[in-house]
Amino acid sequence: MRHRGGKALTALLLLLGIALAVIYRDRFDPQILQQWLARAGSLAPLLFVLVYALAAVLFLPGSLMTLLGGVLFGPVWGFAYNLAGASLGAMLSFLLARYLLADAVRRRSGPRLQTLINGVENEGWRFVAFTRLVPLFPFNLLNYALGLTRIPFGQYSLTSMLCMAPGAAAYTWLGHAGQAALSGGADWVRQLLLALALLAVVMYLPRLIRRLRKPAASKGDA
Repeated sequence: MRHRGGKALTALLLLLGIALAVIYRDRFDPQILQQWLARAGSLAPLLFVLVYALAAVLFLPGSLMTLLGGVLFGPVWGFAYNLAGASLGAMLSFLLARYLLADAVRRRSGPRLQTLINGVENEGWRFVAFTRLVPLFPFNLLNYALGLTRIPFGQYSLTSMLCMAPGAAAYTWLGHAGQAALSGGADWVRQLLLALALLAVVMYLPRLIRRLRKPAASKGDA
């Protein structure tokens, strides 16, 4: 009984935290976070990864965090920290949904959840890759929804990390290029063009994935 009571209380507190984060998400100020991390010294990368993960759990906008990672840490380390934070947040949300918030996630996800569950049951990690590259679900909600499927945690984590990498690279470089432009860096035009090229590739990926999936779907129907 104590275990069930503690689990219910933890779930209630988490849902309350998510609700408050969603209600007050307009007050989420990246500039304040940037100033706080600037005072953290050598701990800044670790704190950034943890804040990114918490933002994913609480349904705060990950794109802002990714841009901020590029601003703070540059295109290379920023990409590494962004991907680490997004992956950690995706893993935590998955585990919370699987072991703590299953009923609540089902109610929030609606009828589209069954389509996702059926897709994972039929295709496993390939469907997870598809949903990461093609935005059928919002990123934060998808992390929780996939926790309701039977895919192994290891497959989910590795597939998610690999398939989130292109988007993380593009938005990290965009944040870095924007910072270079604002500071008047000598090569800001080249940085911006590289960022836009990466973003174009990421935006084209869904179309490419859909084309690759059509022959497979036709074979399955046959």
